[in-house]
Amino acid sequence: MKIKMIHFKNGWAEGTVGPYRWQANVYDEGSEFGINGGRISKLAIWDEKKRYIVNYDRGWDIQPKTVKAQQALEAVLKLFN
Repeated sequence: MKIKMIHFKNGWAEGTVGPYRWQANVYDEGSEFGINGGRISKLAIWDEKKRYIVNYDRGWDIQPKTVKAQQALEAVLKLFN
C-alpha cells in the first residue's frame, strides 16, 4: 500500500496511506507506550467518510478489522520503526 507523509513537526506526522488518511505522534526512540514497543504512541487512520479504521492512544481503541486496515497499519509502522 502506498504511503505518503504530508507533514511532520514537533513529533506529529500526518499523511495518506492507500485511500486513507493518518496522523501519528512519533517518539525519537521506541517506548513502552508505543505500538509493539516502537516509536508511535498515538495513531489514527480514517477513511474518506471520516470513520476511524485504526486508533491507538498508548493502547488499542480500535484495532484493524479488515485486510486493508491491517495493510494501512503495517505501512505506517514500517515508515517509523
